[in-house]
Amino acid sequence: MNLLRTEFRKISPYRTFWTILAIYAVLIVLLLYGSMSMEVNGKSLGNETFQFPQLWMRLTYVAHFFNLLLGILVIVLITDEYSFRTIRQQVIDGLSRAEVVLAKFYVVLALAVFSTVFILALGFYFGLLYSADKSLQAMFSQIDYLPYYFVQAVAYMALAMLVAFIVRKSGLAIIVFIAYTKIVEPIIHFNLPDHIDKYFPMKALDSLTPMPGQDLFGQLTSPIEQLSPAMATVPSLLYVGLFLLLTYIVLKMRDL
Repeated sequence: MNLLRTEFRKISPYRTFWTILAIYAVLIVLLLYGSMSMEVNGKSLGNETFQFPQLWMRLTYVAHFFNLLLGILVIVLITDEYSFRTIRQQVIDGLSRAEVVLAKFYVVLALAVFSTVFILALGFYFGLLYSADKSLQAMFSQIDYLPYYFVQAVAYMALAMLVAFIVRKSGLAIIVFIAYTKIVEPIIHFNLPDHIDKYFPMKALDSLTPMPGQDLFGQLTSPIEQLSPAMATVPSLLYVGLFLLLTYIVLKMRDL
């Protein structure tokens, strides 16, 4: 807890941190309100979207797009520490390099807890406002998508942390992070069969919050083989451990 407390002492007066976090929250709320007011065949989409228990799958699917913003936030925090040489100062003051990595990971966990609780609050707000069935069974029967989303958010930010420690420049690190998640790995998938590429990092992570209606979509087009959220949890946690190990190795081998 001392490591997390120290990190938040550095972060709390940092205006960029709060600005990016506010953008994350506002964009999700605006997107949900925007979808709520849309009408299809004269019927409000909000009434369809925010029905318990399917609401949790839809909300976490929408929220997973904003994991990129959380990753960018982590990159900005770490690369700024390189710019201001606070990581070097922490090591000089007696912190081991493993503790430096652990301190950053505690921030990642705290951000993932915040985002998950935020999605939980939005789910109850919109669900209680629009859902026809407000029974406890309906509200909680598919709430397990939230822990899957938590794992996904942690993994995205752990990857961003690794990229930030490798690249050290915020602009370039953000480009590398987005390019890998949205361009490089999808290109690799294109040339591989589904039973292999479903275990790649981004595809395994995205399987934690599947697209609503994916089964129906697969029946209309070519079905895509992918892991279920439960099956994707193990490889996702392994990737988190791998990203942390690589981050520690990078930091240990680098001259600060």
